[in-house]
Amino acid sequence: MAEQIKESYQQNGFYIHEAPVPDARLVLAAREGIDHIIAGDYDTGNPPDTSYWNLGDDPQKMCKIEQPHKANCAMAELIRSSDIGAIAAAATGAEMVQVWWVQLLRKPVTPESEGARTNVGWHRDWTYHEPAWADNSNVFTAWIALNDLLEMSGPITFVQGSHWWGETAEKGFFDQDIGESSFAIPPGETRQDVPAMLQAGGLSLHHRLTLHASGPNNVS
Repeated sequence: MAEQIKESYQQNGFYIHEAPVPDARLVLAAREGIDHIIAGDYDTGNPPDTSYWNLGDDPQKMCKIEQPHKANCAMAELIRSSDIGAIAAAATGAEMVQVWWVQLLRKPVTPESEGARTNVGWHRDWTYHEPAWADNSNVFTAWIALNDLLEMSGPITFVQGSHWWGETAEKGFFDQDIGESSFAIPPGETRQDVPAMLQAGGLSLHHRLTLHASGPNNVS
């Protein structure tokens, strides 16, 4: 199993584990923790870091909160899960996995009549991580689903093999254009988009150079 995880991560630039990884209790507690954080109820006594989303913002705005584990004990317990660490270590070949940064992303339902307001544009995480890490860094990203992610939920979608492409233009996380022409495909390469449809507690890992994006949440 470990070799299959590593092969997928290295060849495709991502690994998708659809079934729940951490204990269901941790997932449920963290999901309940989202509501507490959004309401400004911090059981640690500390707020999250300054974020794109803040208390009092439009509830239809995409909720992106930095370092939520600082504000909620259940969120902190989830990210310390040894089951998550074991899969991350298998994918990357690491002997030790360290959490560097945590983000909470919650997409409100966006009716089609209102257009996309919660898209995440095509980007590579290295664009944002590079100022803090050396070029030979093994930093990577793990996404943990706290609800079931269906095709209409706006799941994270990876471009298979794009971590091998080298430099390519990208529009960035907050860009709402996720159409066919929203980034350049290098000569000789083909594009294959792979959505990560996960059960609650499911996990995806992706390389720092893998192009990814997500569409709006159309599931009520």
